[in-house]
Amino acid sequence: MLFNSCEAYNYSVPYFYNKTGKYISPQWRTHDYVVVGLGLPICVLIILANMLVIAAIIINRQFHFPIYYLLGNMAAADLFAGMSYLFLVFHTGPWTINLSMEQWFVRGALINMSLTASVVNLLAVAVERHQTIFTMQLHSTMTKWRVVMLIVFIWSVAVVMGLVPTMGWNCVCDMKTCCTVAPLYSRSFLVFWAILNLLAFFIMVAVYTHIFIYVRRRSRLMSPHTDQPSHNQTVISLMKTMSMILGAFVICWTPGLVILLLDGLSCNKCEVLKYEKYCLVLAECNSLVNPIIYSFRDEDMRNTYKRILCFPWRRMHQHEGPSGIRFESVKTGSPPEKNSYNSTSLEPISPQSLLSS
Repeated sequence: MLFNSCEAYNYSVPYFYNKTGKYISPQWRTHDYVVVGLGLPICVLIILANMLVIAAIIINRQFHFPIYYLLGNMAAADLFAGMSYLFLVFHTGPWTINLSMEQWFVRGALINMSLTASVVNLLAVAVERHQTIFTMQLHSTMTKWRVVMLIVFIWSVAVVMGLVPTMGWNCVCDMKTCCTVAPLYSRSFLVFWAILNLLAFFIMVAVYTHIFIYVRRRSRLMSPHTDQPSHNQTVISLMKTMSMILGAFVICWTPGLVILLLDGLSCNKCEVLKYEKYCLVLAECNSLVNPIIYSFRDEDMRNTYKRILCFPWRRMHQHEGPSGIRFESVKTGSPPEKNSYNSTSLEPISPQSLLSS
């Protein structure tokens, strides 16, 4: 805690829960088992999926471009989200009784930082793709320095949003303003955080809608003058990608944001406690959906995943003779360099347009 400005900072966490009506049971209930049972496998999948994305971007030099740096940073944010939620899973339910106030604020700060970084990364990727498509380029013209500065800005916003309640924007010294979902947070902060995320959502809707309208209009103008069906395919692929991005964001985030807004607006009849943990699990699923949408739809990225996952197995069984001694075979009819794609090297072959991804 940075500002212990009143005596209430010496109170226990259960004291605030009792004041706001959020009862902490000392016994494990079915509700708690369900949350932990759903949270643990989701966290494991989030961590593994995003580690795979980061490894692919680091290994394959074909992905050393601004869009992939942003995707890697988003994967890092989602990885951090999975680890933060894993920490939350082991400090929830009856375990909350034993938390100190400092530990409670650390738990909340980790969640706020990770989820904010993930949302801001989604927004940054949307802006980058908007710039790339409207300039008709394969990759963005941003320099590495600008990409680094953008990544620093993203994490700076996430850190600030995570530390704001700890620095004083809470209800410890004014318990009349305490919310129910997070009993040590002020209602005004919950409303601010929810509106900020909703604003990012509407900006993404506007950006991708503008992209879709532009590409569709351009394809209609160019289709009579070209025999290639690539324009229509681009429009269809873009529609699918945009629908998946916006649909995943709406499904995963809207319930939680609505719960926060209702709690921040003191809706006593809304029963926010009945759904708040399930909404948190659903919001965390967005960190699992992100690598699927932004990475698995890229064929080159999928090929890199396959090489990474199959690399240990291929090293064990590659060209192993009856005597157990491994040797490299030489294919006839083509020079070695043309067979490099079939080797265990992770070098890229050819760039792929991001418009069709």
